[in-house]
Amino acid sequence: MRRSAAERRHEIVTAATQVALQEGLECVTRQRIADDLGVQPGLIHHYFPVVEELVAEAFTTATLAELDGLLPQPAPDGPGALPALRRFFTLISGAEFDDISKLWLNARHLARYRPVLHEQVVSQELRWCRRLAEIIGEGVGEGAVTCDDPWAAAVRILAVVDGAGAYINTTADRRAEPLADLARTLAEAELKLASGGLRSHAS
Repeated sequence: MRRSAAERRHEIVTAATQVALQEGLECVTRQRIADDLGVQPGLIHHYFPVVEELVAEAFTTATLAELDGLLPQPAPDGPGALPALRRFFTLISGAEFDDISKLWLNARHLARYRPVLHEQVVSQELRWCRRLAEIIGEGVGEGAVTCDDPWAAAVRILAVVDGAGAYINTTADRRAEPLADLARTLAEAELKLASGGLRSHAS
């Protein structure tokens, strides 16, 4: 059955996202994606005349999925801020977080000289900060945490998460244990919680 334009475009972006996560954004080329999909490179060019737009969209697709998976948008009938934050710190400590950490490191490096990607990296960084600040603000409203400036707290927490991830390509195995609770410990201090307050088993 012939695919619609929207379906074909989605297929291309999905394939590019998988390559970006598994091998790096540099490997997202028209030829590579065409080979993976069993099509001609001209088809990829038809949907993405500028290949850098495909690279940027692959990054954005991966990081949006990461954001929604790790820190879902707060909802009126949701679990509340503390359970959401505990879940977040538990998930980012697992090995399944490694590929996306590598992608962020990769994208920040390439963004130095790829303007289209740079724009998306900045956009995603700010989106992450807004989402975490929103959850912290929700926690303040619930009386579950204390924080005078949720935005500043979110920026500091994510800077530590990203800083720990900066070693993912080199000495992660030797640094993992000392860094394991750094972001969580900082977050507990930022939110005026007792030590262990953001552990998943905490009451």
